[in-house]
Parts: sequence; C-alpha cells; structure tokens
Amino acid sequence: MGAVLISPEELREELADNNIHLLDVRWALGDPNGPQHYLDGHIPGAVFVDLETELAAAPSPARGRHPLPDPGTFEKCARSWGLGDGEPVVVYDATGGMAAARAWWLLRWAGVADVRILDGGLPAWTAADGELATGAEPDPATGDLVVRPGALPVIDADAAAGWSGVLLDARAGERYRGEVEPVDPQAGHIPGAVSAPTADNLDDTGRFHPADTLRARFAAFGDGPVAVYCGSGVTAAHQIAALAVAGIPAALYPGSWSQWSNDPKRPVATGA
Repeated sequence: MGAVLISPEELREELADNNIHLLDVRWALGDPNGPQHYLDGHIPGAVFVDLETELAAAPSPARGRHPLPDPGTFEKCARSWGLGDGEPVVVYDATGGMAAARAWWLLRWAGVADVRILDGGLPAWTAADGELATGAEPDPATGDLVVRPGALPVIDADAAAGWSGVLLDARAGERYRGEVEPVDPQAGHIPGAVSAPTADNLDDTGRFHPADTLRARFAAFGDGPVAVYCGSGVTAAHQIAALAVAGIPAALYPGSWSQWSNDPKRPVATGA
C-alpha cells in the first residue's frame, strides 16, 4: 500500500505541479450541514462528496447504517467527481479524517492506488496558511475511473463472530462497554472484540500519531490478523488508515455494530 497521508505543505507543493483530485468529505454523525460547510470554505478545486448518498448504500437493519455502495453506483459517483484511472486523489474533512477515511478506504478498495488523507484536514490546511474558496465550484469533467472492488479485505458478521485474530472495536469506550448507545438498538460489543477508540489515533491537533507510536498502540492489542468494526463502518476506515500508517493490514467489517445489534441471534457482550 502506498502513502496514506499527505501534509498541508506537501499538498500545496503537489497542487502546483500535478492534477490532483481533491474530495471534500465533511460529514459528522448528527450534522447534516456538510454541503453548507463546503460552500462556506473549501480548498480551491475540491469537489464535495456526500458520505450518506455517495459513499454508502441505503441503510437497513439487515445491512447496517452505511452499507458499502454497489460498485457500479460508486463508479458513477467517482466519475462524476472527475476521477480517472491512475490519477492521484486527496481526501479531507474537518474532523481529523474521521469521515474522509471512508472515501480513502472505498477508493483503495476499488483499486485506486494513489489516494491519501490530508493529515489534520481543513484546520491543518488553514493553519498552514492554505487558501480557501467559497461557493460552488464548476462541475468537473466526467472521469473514466474503472472500479475494481476487492483490493482491500472485507469480512461479514459470521467472520467477525469467529475471528481468530484481533477484532478491534473503534467506537468510544463507553459505547464498547455498553454504558451508552445513542444510535443502535442494543448497547455493548461483539464478544471477543477489543476496545480501540479511533480518536486515540490522533494527537491534540487532529493529526495522526507517528507510525512508531501507532505501531506500539496496535501491538498492545495482541497478535494475529486484524479486523475492525465501529458503529456503521465509517470510523473503522479511519482505524484501518491508522493501521496502514503503522504498516499493519486489516480487514473491515462494513456492517459493524449497526448490523450486528439488529440481529437478535447475535450475542452481545458488555463491560471492559
């Protein structure tokens, strides 16, 4: 896997020389105003990407809140953003990559080799005196990207239930322990999973910790193949990005807790 992250300084330098596709993926649970945030200020030339409708299929109890999109539908979306085969992509948000990582993961899964997350997102860009544009951008020319799904590993609920390695739960610790559950029908976690909150991948400025720090963090969770889930498969992609920075491959359980907790046949664990 190639580089996962790009700094604001590197991005500014590369934008001067290369035709990089910029995707603005501002989304947060409970905040439907991503399009307005984009209009209020974005990196010049960036295309807004809607996580709910372009980076996920329609939600259902059987599949979870953010199922993986159909490959053909995702290909049409990616082409509408102007993406072409072999062209570099940079994704960003304003929340430490928590939403942008979903686009990073999907594009890597779809076979796009050169896609990176802007480390620190829009706050880091503006802190580095990066320029902002307001309002809408012209529609990009339609790209010719061919989606080839399967370049990153995926597991289903049965595989998660019988996972023989390390199954990481990327949600906040209180959700893992079952103390609170703001969204899904049951509180708790998949039996055998280890609590590994995604927020701990970042430093106080919202940037990813260095590779050595992340490697030590994940080594403490145990040995064996790694799989990750979260509430609905969004922040788990951020965990997989952090694992990739550390040089550790990992599989995604896309249905995550939103699928698992809707199945009465699935056992639920609580506590630390």
